[in-house]
Amino acid sequence: MTKIKIQYTCNECGATAPKWTGQCPECQNWNSLNETVIEKIHSSNRIGTDTGRLPVSKTLDEVVTGDEARVSTGVSELDRVLGGGIVGGSVILIGGDPGIGKSTLLLQTMSSLAETAGLSTLYISGEESLEQLSLRGKRLELKLGKLKTLTENQLEKIIAVAAAEKPQVMVIDSIQTVFTEMLQSAPGSVAQIRECAGQLVRYAKQTNTVVILVGHVTKEGTLAGPRVLEHMVDTVLYFEGDSGDRYRVIRAVKNRFGAVNELGVFAMTDRGLREVSNPSAIFLSRHDENTSGSVVMVTREGTRPLLVEVQSLVNSTFGQQPKRVTVGLEQNRLAMLLAVLHRHADVITYDQDVFINVVGGVRISETSADLPIILSILSSLRDIPLARDIIVFGEIGLAGEIRPVQGGSDRLNEAVKHGFKRAIIPLSNKPKHAIKGLEITAVSRLVDAMRFIQ
Repeated sequence: MTKIKIQYTCNECGATAPKWTGQCPECQNWNSLNETVIEKIHSSNRIGTDTGRLPVSKTLDEVVTGDEARVSTGVSELDRVLGGGIVGGSVILIGGDPGIGKSTLLLQTMSSLAETAGLSTLYISGEESLEQLSLRGKRLELKLGKLKTLTENQLEKIIAVAAAEKPQVMVIDSIQTVFTEMLQSAPGSVAQIRECAGQLVRYAKQTNTVVILVGHVTKEGTLAGPRVLEHMVDTVLYFEGDSGDRYRVIRAVKNRFGAVNELGVFAMTDRGLREVSNPSAIFLSRHDENTSGSVVMVTREGTRPLLVEVQSLVNSTFGQQPKRVTVGLEQNRLAMLLAVLHRHADVITYDQDVFINVVGGVRISETSADLPIILSILSSLRDIPLARDIIVFGEIGLAGEIRPVQGGSDRLNEAVKHGFKRAIIPLSNKPKHAIKGLEITAVSRLVDAMRFIQ
């Protein structure tokens, strides 16, 4: 057997060293050297060598493409996030906190693909035994007769079994537990994750196999391992939510075969994850009476409009520095909105603590939350509740103008479905035709919207 040659490469400057040292000899950074495999360069690959078999470039018009064949996973919320289903040869990376439901969802999906779609499947676990997988599957009341499973950590054996079994869909749970004999580092190290993921990606593309990788996350919520791991795969999904909460949200942050920021909502039950067909209902608290500081907005996650409740609490500060706390929103955005409120509405909050919360644990990253946040802050500051049948959305500019947002009609139609009677929206989002059952107030300036909190 040919001995594998390895070297150590610096993550910062790219310098190489034959042995590991604590400090890079070139850039002097500490603990930046990672183990890598030295790939042999054949003479046919050297620059200037004429082999007569050089690759031929083509224009994109010359490339023959077929229809993009998608296969439904049997889980409609997962299909929505993936862009309509799985695509042959794609590599999907799914990450989330421990106990969030990654393995449960994949076990349910693989069972559905094997039984309903009739695909050959292989579930490879590096963390659980076959007995544990069987007990979980029976507890979830899944059909397990056609789902093949394997417990293995060594990459070479995994690829050998896959080559013999020829599965159409394969799950690796998790990539941090897999190791290759070509490297001496421990499983879960940067070098092991990069090398194992690279070989699995090559296998998926060569055999047209769908490979799903499960990834651990760090305490900051990002996928553990090298950032290049997310670049190598086709789709990156994140499981969000508290393991103690019933509801789970899965979000696509990268998808070569569909839209990003698409959202799927699940509820954890004693029979596994169940899809939530009407997620807007779980993000609305529905107070028995009007409450100050509470405003309902319509956000948009991918192609889906969602109704969520934004709550604000404004209270006099007792310290030298007022607090600015946000849950589910970007804190810097709140600081900007408070500055606009001070400059263009003469509302002072520098002596007030401001707390913002989005009900249900959903995270809002789009700018349509600007106007609802402003109105909820004013409602709490003045202790004047906004009517419960009003929905609000709109972006606020630094000059105090209210800018339009994307998908205004879809947002309004979603509000009507949930029984809302009035809407405060940007002037440019006002529909050309009236919407039955909905009274629309279009505003162009912040001061125009403030008259609802007086």
